[in-house]
Amino acid sequence: MQKEDKTASKGVASGIPVYCAFDELADIGSLKPHPRNPNRHPESQIALLAKIIKAQGWRAPITVSNRSGYIVRGHGRLLAAQLLGVKQVPVDRQDYASDEEELADLIADNRVAELAEMDRLSLAELLREIEAAGLDLEIAGFTKTDMAMLVAEVSATDASSISHDDGSDSSETSEQGGAAVRCPWCGYEFVP
Repeated sequence: MQKEDKTASKGVASGIPVYCAFDELADIGSLKPHPRNPNRHPESQIALLAKIIKAQGWRAPITVSNRSGYIVRGHGRLLAAQLLGVKQVPVDRQDYASDEEELADLIADNRVAELAEMDRLSLAELLREIEAAGLDLEIAGFTKTDMAMLVAEVSATDASSISHDDGSDSSETSEQGGAAVRCPWCGYEFVP
């Protein structure tokens, strides 16, 4: 019996693998952004999202309401697809009982994510793992500068509570003569 490949895509949209559940591969020209969407997407966000989609494939579809025909979730993904120049995207079609229910989902999709609190130490450790595996940090939504600032923030905030088992210091001099900073938890090292 052949083992199932759980990393296999569920389809391909304009050359990009689709790993998420979807109802159809729709032409991007047929999709209509919701005219009442309160979110605005800066160019830098869309460029980063496009890079992530290109590197990782489609991990979330664009949700379209059967009621109105408008996008409810995924306006940024549509803009990223346009930037990538793709013709098709994965679409999930959903039913809503009322216009207000549709609007509530439109707003909640973005608002709930904003309410999350990031554990900065865990984030630094996870990003270090991604980088150590040779992956570009940007496919996780971070740049090397973001990582350096995060590590500096975590190190500065918690430096007084650090106890090193080996008695070592959390910084040392780099080859360039500047002080290199090493995160005591994840080991990421950088020169500020």
